[in-house]
Amino acid sequence: MLTGSRKELVYLILGGIFVTNALLGEILGGKLIQVGPYVMSMGVLPWPVVFLTTDLINEYFGKSGVRKLTMLTVGLILYAFAIIFAAMQIPAAAISPVDDRSFTNVLGQSLWIIVGSVTAFLTSQLIDVLVFWTFRDRTGGRHLWLRATGSTAVSQLIDTFIVLGIAFWLPGKIATSDFLGLAFTNYTYKFLIALSITPLLYVAHGVIDRFLGREEATHLIEEAVVTSHQSTL
Repeated sequence: MLTGSRKELVYLILGGIFVTNALLGEILGGKLIQVGPYVMSMGVLPWPVVFLTTDLINEYFGKSGVRKLTMLTVGLILYAFAIIFAAMQIPAAAISPVDDRSFTNVLGQSLWIIVGSVTAFLTSQLIDVLVFWTFRDRTGGRHLWLRATGSTAVSQLIDTFIVLGIAFWLPGKIATSDFLGLAFTNYTYKFLIALSITPLLYVAHGVIDRFLGREEATHLIEEAVVTSHQSTL
């Protein structure tokens, strides 16, 4: 396999994982779960994978790589919104095991999630990239864990409050006190998960380096540094 096609395959795989888990976050986000004394949105389940792939794409493909996938994902989220909305307008057959009310209760809840997530996703991704590259520049490319965890910690704080605010608080589905409690719980979970998956970040980094070859991987990272400094996001 040619080096160029290997690089493209890495981007394709990371992008596929990124988009898939972002869309899963939209679909699952309307369900609230009880974890001990805490209530969280089921959307927290796939988002740690989005954090991981965002950091890897930042590392190897720079700001432009994240920007392309962010815009693609927003477009697909809006497409999903349109398809779900259209599906809700079509009556269920009499023999359908899922009636219209059940269908709307589950997927209709996701419509507010999608509105909130599009806003939150764009905002948090912009901030994630900014913080990631700020940490990378300040550390001279050292301490991958610091730029990865730092960017996630800041961006997800904003993401969590925006998406839950629009999805649950603005439409009056939960009270302000419940919203604040839910937001802090979700953010704490995301932050702890971001810390816990740091070893996976290094494992994935190593796998990509071996797949591309050390020389090509280093060249790709250096190229990402140059192009990211030349561009704005």
